[in-house]
Amino acid sequence: MSLNSEVDAPAVAIADIAGRSPRQIAWSRFKGHKVGMVAAGISIFLLSASLFAPIVCKILGINPNDLNLDGLNTSGIPTGSYAGFSLDHPLGLIPGTGRDLLAQLLYGSRISFMIAILTTFTSLTIGFFVGIVGGYFRGRVDGYLGRLTDFLLAFPAFFMIVALSEPMVGRIEQAGIAQGNGARIIFLILFLSFFGWPGFSRLIRSQVLSLREREFVTAAQAMGASRRRIIMKELVPNLWAPVIVVVSLSLPGYLAAEAVFSFLGLGVQPPASTWGILLSNATRYVTIMPSFFLITSASLVIVVLAFNLVGDALRDALDPRADK
Repeated sequence: MSLNSEVDAPAVAIADIAGRSPRQIAWSRFKGHKVGMVAAGISIFLLSASLFAPIVCKILGINPNDLNLDGLNTSGIPTGSYAGFSLDHPLGLIPGTGRDLLAQLLYGSRISFMIAILTTFTSLTIGFFVGIVGGYFRGRVDGYLGRLTDFLLAFPAFFMIVALSEPMVGRIEQAGIAQGNGARIIFLILFLSFFGWPGFSRLIRSQVLSLREREFVTAAQAMGASRRRIIMKELVPNLWAPVIVVVSLSLPGYLAAEAVFSFLGLGVQPPASTWGILLSNATRYVTIMPSFFLITSASLVIVVLAFNLVGDALRDALDPRADK
């Protein structure tokens, strides 16, 4: 090997490293996280199955509204050697009604995902802009916003939602905005967002306070850039990493919250179907037909766990202090 080749090799390696953008570095880290990649594949598959639930059910030949009463005994329990499991009904039938469990899970996930996604978007949007305003302007503005977030964080959100559920749903219906389950969905989204944004705004505020003192912001101020330009061009692009991580961790949290409130009868109500409603029904048959409860609860656990693992992998991939 010649001396020139030995000198050129490190130069090529340095050029390769220098040519990688932060996005490419984060993607290479994420690809190396095997658990995160598997969890991301599961998450994408579940979201796709939920989005295209009518098509999936049509391909499988199942319908969430069909009453397969011939598959139930006189007590309303699925019959057969495998408690209703068959090629026609891969996850069996729901006791009492005879509806296909897989079809109910797929259609129920659409409402659950819709509530979780809209709540995540709303709460993070509010928290994002409140955090930027408080962190950048500081002073009285930050003081007022800080006291507001402290005030909201002091509220017991769970008990507030429980106490205000019925009267607020009634107000929404009286205002003609929505009726029935539509009003309940709006109530859940508004109240979960209302109590969800303060924590995220704290995170963004701390990030902005740090970025505000960085050299590139100081240089922009010295060049006469307006506050709006500094915020939009200098601060916002550097805040996407924590936003992406929080989105991936907030979505499963709101999925679980929707299931809890629907389970308690405060969310969506029958004849609509969500994971919370299916869990509530499953508890009545947990001793007679435990598979109904296990399948329903396992589906929720898998979804929440998959999104949490994706969030952990993204946090590691976007960490600037990571090794590679």
